[in-house]
Amino acid sequence: MLIAANPKTSELQAKLFRGFADPSRLAILETLRDGPLTVGEIVQATGLSQSNVSNHLGCLRDCGLVTATQQGRFVSYALSDRRVEQLLRLADELLADVAKGVYECTRYNI
Repeated sequence: MLIAANPKTSELQAKLFRGFADPSRLAILETLRDGPLTVGEIVQATGLSQSNVSNHLGCLRDCGLVTATQQGRFVSYALSDRRVEQLLRLADELLADVAKGVYECTRYNI
């Protein structure tokens, strides 16, 4: 694929995947797969602290992976694009096939 051969594109792709690489951000994205939620609902679903969720939502919003919509006193967060959900689903499918190798990988620790 010619696009991936471009160093600038590769850097952007790596930056995109860093948005998915943090366990807290990934948990938030996974939680939003079912639809829009407020910070409080995300906190309840993930078990993360409110400040942690807010911080990561800011990062995800800045990266264009989630959107924020004001609804009265609350802000509702949602995945920005159906392809974000598709990427998460594809990751689930790939992981089902390569889980043993990923689990045994010593180069990347969480």
